Amino acid sequence: MFAEVRMLFSAFIVICAIIQQVNGRNPINQWTLIPNTLVVEVDGCLGQQLLTCLDSAEMGRRNVQVQDIVWKKDGVEEMQRGNSYRVQLEESQGGGNYTCHGKDGSLLNHTLVLIQMDATKQKRILLRTDQNDYLKCSAKNHNGELRCSWTWHPYRLGKVTLVRVQRGFPDPDYTHCSVEVSDQQWTCSSPLGNITCVVDLNGRGISCRDEQHCPYAEENQRIHLTIYVRSNYYLVEDYSTSFYMSEIVKPDKVTISKVNETTIQWSYPCTWSSPHSYFPLTFEIVEIKKTCRRQNPCEHPCITKKVVNTMLVSPGVTYQYKVKHRRNPVCVRAQDVLCNSRWSDWSSYKPIQELPRHRPDPDVRG
Repeated sequence: MFAEVRMLFSAFIVICAIIQQVNGRNPINQWTLIPNTLVVEVDGCLGQQLLTCLDSAEMGRRNVQVQDIVWKKDGVEEMQRGNSYRVQLEESQGGGNYTCHGKDGSLLNHTLVLIQMDATKQKRILLRTDQNDYLKCSAKNHNGELRCSWTWHPYRLGKVTLVRVQRGFPDPDYTHCSVEVSDQQWTCSSPLGNITCVVDLNGRGISCRDEQHCPYAEENQRIHLTIYVRSNYYLVEDYSTSFYMSEIVKPDKVTISKVNETTIQWSYPCTWSSPHSYFPLTFEIVEIKKTCRRQNPCEHPCITKKVVNTMLVSPGVTYQYKVKHRRNPVCVRAQDVLCNSRWSDWSSYKPIQELPRHRPDPDVRG
């Protein structure tokens, strides 16, 4: 077993050497995520990343001598001295909070180094959502507000480090993103306007608003969203999606009320865009046989003996529906007519349950 491990390690070293000869360097790339935060993209082989404490002009202004500069990694003093520091990269190791200090211990500069694996090798297991979509986005209406969410993998935790969002081609050179001191709100400006996103307190979603979005105009450019997430081990991963607002619209649930023993009614959700004549909805009604014993009959209706009806409700009108069997549960959901986007969640009407028939006390004799 030990010999096999040595052989695998030797093979890895040989592969790294070949890659370095072909590509000529490791890290593959480095770029500034936000001020004082450097992302270093690596391929898993040995390498070095050079950090600089101060430029020559700043050193002269502060009267700092090269030999007096001390470096620390995560608060622990390092052996390296001088204005430059070489970060040792091996596999996914090398990230950390690097600080340089003067002779008197004063802080001169700091750089947070985050490691990003080569995109061709990166295993995307930090986030997890349904159907392998790492970002799940939806909008209640066409007013320019949207929400995106994700689920942390149970074995890993992370923190949102950067939200980059813009309409049109996702070119970082034309998009500037700034964050508030709280690290919870990001505003990205591009030639097509500003979009602001607020990170949830639990770190599992964001709420965004496109300030220039016009609900009455046809969308010519998609929204491009990228979330950068860092783990506790100074690893960073990015997750991207793009969409038109019309593609992610999902109306809120409708509210069903009882008219009488055989009739129910509902209308457009109060959060839906107006005027309703310009943003019409269609509704699907499912009447389920009362003997259906499933826990969520609306999500998984009994196939037999059900009535399905899809209709367009007139704007501003409360629609009434006569239940064909007054003891049957009824489910209703809504969908945008014009863009054929997602259905709303089901709303259910539960009829009054039949009271058990009174059985006389056997000890009471007439």
